[in-house]
Parts: sequence; structure tokens; C-alpha cells
Amino acid sequence: MKVAAIIAEYNPLHNGHEFQIKRAKQLTGADFIIVVMSGDFTQRGVPAVIDKYQRTRMALNAGADLVIEMPLYYSCSSAEYFASGAINLLKGLGVVDYLVFGSECGDIKILTDIADVLINHKQEISGVIHGLVKEGISYPIARVRAVEEAIPNSYEHVEAMNFPNNILGFEYIRALKQFESSIIPVTNLRIGAGYHDRMMDNPICSSLAIRSSLEETNELEHIRSQIPFHVYKILEEQYDKTFPVLNKDISSILKYKLLLDEGKGYEEYLDISPDFSAKIIKNLNKYESYSQFCDLLKSKDITYVRVARNLLHILLNIKKESMKKYKEEGYIFYARMLGFKKSSNELLSALKSKATIPVISKLADARHQLSPVGMEMLETDIQAAHIYDTIVSEKFGTPTVSEFSREIVITE
Repeated sequence: MKVAAIIAEYNPLHNGHEFQIKRAKQLTGADFIIVVMSGDFTQRGVPAVIDKYQRTRMALNAGADLVIEMPLYYSCSSAEYFASGAINLLKGLGVVDYLVFGSECGDIKILTDIADVLINHKQEISGVIHGLVKEGISYPIARVRAVEEAIPNSYEHVEAMNFPNNILGFEYIRALKQFESSIIPVTNLRIGAGYHDRMMDNPICSSLAIRSSLEETNELEHIRSQIPFHVYKILEEQYDKTFPVLNKDISSILKYKLLLDEGKGYEEYLDISPDFSAKIIKNLNKYESYSQFCDLLKSKDITYVRVARNLLHILLNIKKESMKKYKEEGYIFYARMLGFKKSSNELLSALKSKATIPVISKLADARHQLSPVGMEMLETDIQAAHIYDTIVSEKFGTPTVSEFSREIVITE
């Protein structure tokens, strides 16, 4: 039995994602595909446009065999933490042979070279980055310059570091090496529009373009050609019931949380420096909406996406001390199943015998399966799901649903 894994958000799942699932099986000869998917909040610091259960249905209908939730602490973090959490989760499953991911360069050697440099020249690169950031240069640009110094005359490597999927790619490879995983990384050339492309005129556009179209038009017809028919049917079914959740929908609850913590500041939250905490406090009286506040706080050295992630860390109580503890104790303490295909019995049986972390299929049983630190991490996931559900209920007038009453998605 061969198993390939994909790390994804599917926010929402589009034609390119469905192609990637099929391509992953072709490239690896895998019998089963496991997807590790972000929950209700994503790495860009925004809520998912539709909840994780509906996105699980999309993934299974598109060809995945098993969907597992990536814990919140990693799904809403920087590329390094995102990759470290996902790789440790896949390693803990004990059944994954390959990790397949798309990249703008499509060259595993280039991405591996960058990962090796980041590992072998860690202290040197950290020193260069620290110095450049102090000069007001953003972290992504500072890291590119640091690697450029470590790999002289290597235009391909430096160019590759300017693209988001490449960045995740070499972070996956770095994590695989750092945590001594036997999982083999496989990349395929990303097709269609770029990750940041908001245009809808490409045969395969980005998730960002789809979300932007929904925000601007609030109409499904504009995105119909960009998503598989089974995804369209789910979105149509959930329209004005649980979907679409847009960035602006977290504006009120975020402002409430910022006001609640104003007196003590925000330095306890992940990635937030004393200076950034002071900047939030100074500008809080100018808060109008989530997106407007992100624009207000961004600067030459802090990108919009990093601002958005930082604000999400505050909203969802993602704290520095907790992340430090999780790193020290092994990063990942469970694998929570969101859904599977009935035909995946062989895969599920292998998980039971080979996984080195608890596999949670019923949330109510988790307390008996997990260590205290694992339960602490899971409770953060549950709280985030309830916050998301509150946002959905407030927007659409639907009843709130407890995470404990949610059922695993099972498809034919």
C-alpha cells in the first residue's frame, strides 16, 4: 500500500486543487491520498469562506481518501510553523510515503538546495536576517538576501524564494529533514494563475481570486467555471446559510477582543513584538473594520498578511508561551479526522496499527486519549471552531452547533 499526502486549505477547493489530487496519484502511484487541511481559520489570517466540514466534503469528492485537521496553532502561523506542524502530523500517522505539493518552479532540487542552506547555515542566516529587519526590511526580503549571501551567483534559488508555494515547498523539505522523516517530497509545477492573482480570466484561477469575486459580487455564477461541479453544488446548497464567510465578518468580534486586551497589551500573543503591540494600542481608536485596520498597521517591515495573522492570533488566543511548550514537547499530539471515504478501510486499519499519535474520530473521547498538553491544544481548536460558528450564526441567523455534536464526513 502506497500513501501520498497533500497539505491544503481548499478555501475553497477549485479546479487546480482537483487536478493536483489526481496528479498526486499519478506521480506517486499512491493507493490512497491523505489531506491535512486547515480548519476554520487560515494562514493568511482570515476565516475560511466556508466551514471545514463542507471543505472536507469537497476534498473527498475531489479524490481524497482521508481528511485530517491541521491544529490551529500551525494552520494560522508563518510558513515555518505551518510546515513544521503539518510534517510532524504526517510523520505521526506512520503510513505516509510521499508528500506532494505544487510549486512555481516545479524543481525539487532547487527547493532542496534552499532547505539545505537554511539548515546548514542557520545561525549565519539568522544573524543576517536580524540585522536587516532592524534596518526596517521585511522578514521575507531579509531572508532572501541572507540566502543570496549563502548561495552566491545562484539566481534560480533567489528567484524561487519570491513565490509563496515555493516558500512552503522548501519549508516542507526543511521540516522533513529537521524531523528526520522518511516521507519523500514530490513537487509538480503549479498551473494556472499565481497564488496572489485576483483575476478571474485564467482557466485555473487562484482561491484568492474566487474569494475576492465573492466579496465583490456576492454571486456564485461568477465563479462557476472555476470550481468543480460538486463544489458548486455544495456552495449553492450552503449559500446564505453558512456561506460565504468573508474577511469583514470578523470585524466586530476582533475589535471587541482588541478592546478587551487593550489595558495589558498584546505581547503575549504569537509573533507580536512590543512595538507592534504599542502600534495597535495607538491606532485602536481609528479601527473601522478588519481589512482597514490591517492596511493601517502594515508597514515596510511588516506585510499585510503578517499583520492579519497577528490580529488573528489575538482573536483566537494563540500565545507565544503555548507555542514554545508545544515545540519543546513534540509539536503534534493527535490527528483529528474530519472525514473519510468508505473505501478507505485498508488505510484506516493501517493508521490504527502504525500511528504514533492518537487518532481522534470522536471528539467526546479525546480526553481519554490525549495527554494534558495535547488536550490543551485541541481545546484551542474547539474554541476556534465555536468562534467561527458564532460568526456564521450572527451573519446568517442559523442556530449555533457545538463541535461535540458534529459528525465525521463519510462519503462513498
